[in-house]
Amino acid sequence: MSQDEKGKAKAEQAKGKLKETAGRLVGNERLTAEGRGEGAKGDARQAKEKMKDMFKR
Repeated sequence: MSQDEKGKAKAEQAKGKLKETAGRLVGNERLTAEGRGEGAKGDARQAKEKMKDMFKR
């Protein structure tokens, strides 16, 4: 996995988790949902990069 893409995936996952937690703390369902979406986007990016690495071998 390229370091740049790996970093982006981790950043999206962290940002999503932070938004989700903040949304839950203040009772904002929209913010919670946005956080889940960003976390899922980071997960998908990470999975894509892992698949690319798998096929490089």
